[in-house]
Amino acid sequence: MADTYHHEPPYTIGVICGSIAASSINRRLANALIKLAPEALQCSFIEIDTLDLYDRDRDDNYPPEAVALKQSILDADGILIVTPEYNRSIPGALKNAIDWASRPYGENALSRKPVGIIGASPGAIGTAVGQQHLKSILSYCNAPMMNEIEAYITFKEEDYAEDDTVTNESTKEFLQTYMRTFDDFVRRVLTVLPQQG
Repeated sequence: MADTYHHEPPYTIGVICGSIAASSINRRLANALIKLAPEALQCSFIEIDTLDLYDRDRDDNYPPEAVALKQSILDADGILIVTPEYNRSIPGALKNAIDWASRPYGENALSRKPVGIIGASPGAIGTAVGQQHLKSILSYCNAPMMNEIEAYITFKEEDYAEDDTVTNESTKEFLQTYMRTFDDFVRRVLTVLPQQG
């Protein structure tokens, strides 16, 4: 029997870059992934650089930037997080965005939202420890995560063109496989856990 999904493609994917640095290699990786995504995935960035620090005293009066963040996540069929590792964890800007997105209690925009996690680093273990911290956080947020392919990318400048097109064929093949697998994961999660509304 054929799979049936709660709606037909294309699927909207919100891409969050964990680094807000203008020179971020993870932003470059995110651009490369968007270029390599299957046609069924319509990817666009959800920016986190204008958010104030989360403060629970503002739970009853969310700032516009936080309201927009939550709405962008709610409107997406899935979320792709592309993040560096800072001090064996995730960047503060990313944790701050997750706090805004998931609070106050009962208004968690990440709940039941399929999430893919990937990251790049110049180092050999490329964000592995930071991703484990992120998975712990997202697990608490009730976000189903793709675990079938773990992607810890060692970023090499020579593997990417100026427009962030991947020029290394083995890297390109791996990233294409990652995005195809993420496409399948989003479809399966939406089949089992159709989004409300």
